[in-house]
Amino acid sequence: MTQAAKLRKKAATVSPFFLAELAALCGFFGCALYVHYRGRDRLPFRRQVTDHSTFLAPYNCLVYLFSATPTKPILDVDDFPQLHPLREHWTAIRAEALRLYEAGYIRASDRHDDLGFNTFFRKGWKRFYLKWYGDPLPSARELCPRTVELVRSIPSVHGAMFALMAPQSAVGRHRDPFAGSLRYHLGLVTPNSDDCRIFVDGNSYSWRDGEDLVFDETYVHHFENRTDQTRIILFCDFERPIRSRIVRALNRWVIASILPITATKNLEGETVGLANRAFTVLYPARNPFRRFKKANRRLYYLLKYATMLGMIGLALIGGYQVLR
Repeated sequence: MTQAAKLRKKAATVSPFFLAELAALCGFFGCALYVHYRGRDRLPFRRQVTDHSTFLAPYNCLVYLFSATPTKPILDVDDFPQLHPLREHWTAIRAEALRLYEAGYIRASDRHDDLGFNTFFRKGWKRFYLKWYGDPLPSARELCPRTVELVRSIPSVHGAMFALMAPQSAVGRHRDPFAGSLRYHLGLVTPNSDDCRIFVDGNSYSWRDGEDLVFDETYVHHFENRTDQTRIILFCDFERPIRSRIVRALNRWVIASILPITATKNLEGETVGLANRAFTVLYPARNPFRRFKKANRRLYYLLKYATMLGMIGLALIGGYQVLR
């Protein structure tokens, strides 16, 4: 057999597998670009490359494809009648939130065991969990039983907390990584001012006592409290309506089986999920990298992106070599 014939034989054997790997990689990049360009407001491209929403882009694009809700950042609350009992009983919820606030229970994590909101705490943001992709926390059942009862009466609500913003505070632009849920806010103790507001894909909404909001948290959003008063809301994640039975079942499996690893505690002795236990251990290891980034910002990003490109190249070469 001639050398040319041998090369043609190898190409015929390898090409389908290698092309499949290449197609998967292209599909990933296509989904990542869609997530980045979705909406009017975007993160800087350099930040989006390593944002957690990029790595979940293929799953999120599947959810977007079969979503039963309009493709827009702020949704009509009345399209989700299952949430109405929360607004109807907002004064009872507010009373429990105020008792928790006055007793000092709405607070930041002091153990680096709340990965999802870790960067918020130094911005004046605090929380008290009612539930987070699992059963209600024991402390919530004891300290705010009426609110827990209302939340539990709505099966589609998988995460809930009281969320506080300090006066003269702000949390910068970000997008949440998981498209399988939507977000609900109910104003409880607010300045009732346009200086206390959230921006979702550039659309402004000001919190008001007893008024609620539903939005798609995978759009870029940020929020601020430019008043001298504290803001407290009820913050919930609820299951996104999905048309396809198969995709809906997949999303419910992810909610029930994967997201509980992000659970954390209000008080000592409560369960902390695997992801947050790992984050507590790994967080100190970030300090040398943070110091290097501060001292050599350009070199840090050059090495970071070179490493990422190298890993992608190695994956392609490795797949090609294995199939040879």
